[in-house]
Amino acid sequence: MKRIALFLLTNVAVVVVLGIVASLLGVNRYLTANGLNLGALLGFAFIMGFGGAIISLLMSKPIAKMSMGVQIINNPRNQDEAWIVETVRRFSEQAGIQMPEVGIYQGEANAFATGAFKNSALVAVSTGLLQGMTREEVEAVIGHEVAHVANGDMVTMALIQGVMNTFVVFLSRVIGYAVDSFLRRNDENNSGPGIGYMVTTIVLDILLGFLAAIIVAWFSRQREFRADAGAARLMGRKQPMINALYRLGGMVPGEMPKSLQAMGITGSLGKLFSSHPPIEERVAALQNAQQL
Repeated sequence: MKRIALFLLTNVAVVVVLGIVASLLGVNRYLTANGLNLGALLGFAFIMGFGGAIISLLMSKPIAKMSMGVQIINNPRNQDEAWIVETVRRFSEQAGIQMPEVGIYQGEANAFATGAFKNSALVAVSTGLLQGMTREEVEAVIGHEVAHVANGDMVTMALIQGVMNTFVVFLSRVIGYAVDSFLRRNDENNSGPGIGYMVTTIVLDILLGFLAAIIVAWFSRQREFRADAGAARLMGRKQPMINALYRLGGMVPGEMPKSLQAMGITGSLGKLFSSHPPIEERVAALQNAQQL
């Protein structure tokens, strides 16, 4: 319940802030007496679309720490924690990025990387991952997460999400205005948006939102293949990552907030909306890779 409440409060706060910004800039007044102001609407769509994605990106690390209960390893308390920190350090140096924060959290087998910038990221692993895998397999998973950071996947996915959000907001309102104008073409008192605009906009926000989610998920799956290959490169061979994927395929992946799923290690979900390819596809891609 704490995670759900935090997620809802964060989203409400983001919407309120973006609404205030749009109001201050005047772009929320895109419906005028003379019709639809496309320039103002595009500005409104841009703020609502990219603003939400960028704010979520900037807040991703503190939200992850709070919602997942991540304990940052500043001073390793045992050999396992020291080994995790040293593994992240070694891979970070190989990948040419600054050392991320390293954390551990209670949960089923999983791991994730998050953060707005590649040189100030967070890599966290679950207790379930450490207990259910060999060290070599855990090392491969850590390599996968470091590869996400080095590839700039958090920023890339935020930008893709922002583009999709912008198109959804813009197109739903343009089509909504067109539908409303058609329905009220014989109405002499047709000032302001009518019910046709409101209903059409709401319906299209939902339908186009689903389409946008499918596109974003497709891009996320491609980044997963790339991160798997990145882990293999960091380790110098494919087999540890392949073994880790097989092991994950037999485990129940830990549940994570939506904003973290794109950078986590999980198993197969739904085909179109899944942020991760099926385990068997990931293994096949690694096995068939000619060069790493």
